Amino acid sequence: MVNSEYERRIAARFTTFDQDGNGHIDRSDFSGAAKALLAEFGVAARSDRGQALYSGAEALWQGLAGIADRDGDQRITREEFVTGAVKRLRDKPERFAEIARPFLRAALDVAATDGDGTATVADTVRALTAFGVPEELARPVAAALDADGDGKVGEAEIVPAFARYFTVPE
Repeated sequence: MVNSEYERRIAARFTTFDQDGNGHIDRSDFSGAAKALLAEFGVAARSDRGQALYSGAEALWQGLAGIADRDGDQRITREEFVTGAVKRLRDKPERFAEIARPFLRAALDVAATDGDGTATVADTVRALTAFGVPEELARPVAAALDADGDGKVGEAEIVPAFARYFTVPE
């Protein structure tokens, strides 16, 4: 049961991970997100960048499951997600950032069309929409991720932003 405003906001984040909308988060949501991003940027799954993305997706799944999958059934329900976030992520957002870092780094490498590990704001919009974010929301989010205004989004910008998004303050 979701009681506080904080818990309601965390529950809303659940849908970000539940990529297929089936009411729970599982490994296939992460591999599906990786597949969608690779397709968007025309990167082969068997390439080094593709394999790094799938490896990062698996690491993110394992980390999140370790935090939230309380019954060990390899599925995270909305209630488990909220409970896990409230009890474990709120006090240690940097831990969540570290769990997400390999996936985010690999996603940036896929979206980085010039190979420097940073994505343009336009390519960040493409990546976000590949993950299911509506384009009208993806554009301002991508622009905000470019904190230094250089037209690029890098790991130093996206990792803390990701942690902040999923560890909303009370």
